[in-house]
Amino acid sequence: MKFIKKYKSPNFNTRQKTIIPKYIILHYTAMNSSLQALKYLCDANNRVSSHFLISKSGKIYELVDIKYRAWHAGLSYWKKNKDINSNSIGIEIDNSGHHLLFEEYPDKQINELKKLIIFLKKNYHIEDFNILGHSDISPYRKIDPGEKLPWGKILNIKSENNLKFKNTKDNITNEINFKRKALFLLSEIGYDIARAKKNKENFILLIKAYQMHYRQGLVNGRLDLETFQIIQNHYNELLTF
Repeated sequence: MKFIKKYKSPNFNTRQKTIIPKYIILHYTAMNSSLQALKYLCDANNRVSSHFLISKSGKIYELVDIKYRAWHAGLSYWKKNKDINSNSIGIEIDNSGHHLLFEEYPDKQINELKKLIIFLKKNYHIEDFNILGHSDISPYRKIDPGEKLPWGKILNIKSENNLKFKNTKDNITNEINFKRKALFLLSEIGYDIARAKKNKENFILLIKAYQMHYRQGLVNGRLDLETFQIIQNHYNELLTF
């Protein structure tokens, strides 16, 4: 695998001592082109970067050496850890995002992303369940990489996209016991549930963030029976590790 090192970002510092990356965080660039994103990520004034950027044509740019702490996660949380930058490797994927065109991710781009992830998993012993989207670690302020990213292809996992979604009679959002249990399960999985416990709007954002990754066929922020079952199965699978 060839990394292009023409562009280098100054936006990094040292990781916490003894920290070895155990997470991979996926982002989309939310810009019109990879060149625009490269320039932005390599501008010291912007104070943001990632370790890698993958263009639509599948070119992989290495912007920050993995031994350093790239500034890609921002305010984030996962499994009680708030310094995700020190614990992770950040990958930006060239895609205009929800607020612009939010085009499909090209096959060539996804194939190269998959190769990069396999490389990182092997060299840093990263588990599939520690490969996350920016919206997973920052569900109240981020929506990337979005529901169009084909997680099943990237990680060779079963997709929930083909589920036959039930009608509104299975909407259990207002049933307090299901909501409490879902929050407990999501917290155990790794999510920050603090804001979701406080009001309905943040609860919807949390469920929507989960759906964008694990239930992409229907992203509406509602805790219906299908979403609850997926969360429960997710939690049960993690118990085996």
